[in-house]
Amino acid sequence: MLPFLAQYILGGAMALKSTVYKAELSVADMDRHYYQTHTLTLARHPSENDERLMVRLLAFALHAHERLTFGKGLSTDDEPALWQKDLTGAVELWIDVGQPDEKSIRRACGRAGQVYVYSYSGHSADIWWSQIGGKLARLDNLAVVNLPAATVRALTGLAQRGMQLSCTIQDGQAWLADQSESVAIERQWLKTIG
Repeated sequence: MLPFLAQYILGGAMALKSTVYKAELSVADMDRHYYQTHTLTLARHPSENDERLMVRLLAFALHAHERLTFGKGLSTDDEPALWQKDLTGAVELWIDVGQPDEKSIRRACGRAGQVYVYSYSGHSADIWWSQIGGKLARLDNLAVVNLPAATVRALTGLAQRGMQLSCTIQDGQAWLADQSESVAIERQWLKTIG
């Protein structure tokens, strides 16, 4: 009995593990003529909430590609939330989620052909952008998108450990839906590429 108790106590002292979410995501992107179904596994870091998880999933849907993959997560500073590499290993697309600092964004713009940042934290995202937006204006390969709080709340309502989702994109508009609910994705473009 004592070994079991010791194992139980030691097990409780171990680091928390990521929670695994699985999603079958069907993408119909009429703007890019991309139609594909992706089977995704997302590891939700213990310090990550459902909002960030669903924003990462949305970013995947909006940029879906056969070579787009999730980064290692919050515990790895030198990787984005998602990235796409060409066949030589060069980074074509770098996607970050949240409010990265200016230095991280500049470093990403130096490493990748295109960089997208999806912010989603309401008023704090506005403050973040007002502090660094002017400093990043000359980065031609950077786009910054803010997702309003209402959109993120609605997305979070779709979060489940096993998800079957579809994303439809047409004329710059996007919808993410499960079997019972559809969420219109409102995007506020703070900066566009070019």
